[in-house]
Amino acid sequence: MRKIFIQRNETFIGEEATSLGTKVELTDAPTWIIDPIDGTMNFVHGLPHTCISIALLINKTTEIGVVYNPILEQFFSARRDQGAFLNGAPIRVSGEKELRKALVMMEMGTSRDPEKMKIVLENANNLTPQVHGIRALGSAALNMCMVALGGADISFEFGIHAWDIAAGDIIVREAGGVCIDPAGGPFDVMSRRVLCAATMELAQELAKVLVQYYPERD
Repeated sequence: MRKIFIQRNETFIGEEATSLGTKVELTDAPTWIIDPIDGTMNFVHGLPHTCISIALLINKTTEIGVVYNPILEQFFSARRDQGAFLNGAPIRVSGEKELRKALVMMEMGTSRDPEKMKIVLENANNLTPQVHGIRALGSAALNMCMVALGGADISFEFGIHAWDIAAGDIIVREAGGVCIDPAGGPFDVMSRRVLCAATMELAQELAKVLVQYYPERD
């Protein structure tokens, strides 16, 4: 078993640390990327899809990811090269390769920026006749975990933040799935863009039909 040694120069990235508009930088130092409440609006309204998301990156590589929904007692976890788990039981992506058979997780998001809203609605309108169904839990981390679990086949979102997706990324990948940029390139945790899917074939098929939106980076 690979041991992880945390040094004293560890850093933190989270929404609270950037609330005053301070830009964050991901370095090679051990970095905890944390969202204490993902799905804040759900939490406020009492909708039980809300979670804590924690990831540890070392040399910009994610080593550990945890997503915990304390209301439904769902504890998703992953460690690099050691698989993904729900409440201690191994989980696996669906393996779906065809867009027409895929259940897609997508969000309206909390931003009311007119340009982004136009693109979100355009994507929803374009995808509806091309996929099996579209769903939303109101939490980027939990949407990604649904892909890892095999309950959904794809999740994508524009305008989210590193703390929303860092843990979900490794959980999906350790469950056998993929995370890429929504335009088809490599995943960048700081880009505020994510597309995760059960297979690379499915991810690339979706990337070809998405209308793209590029928010300011974290």
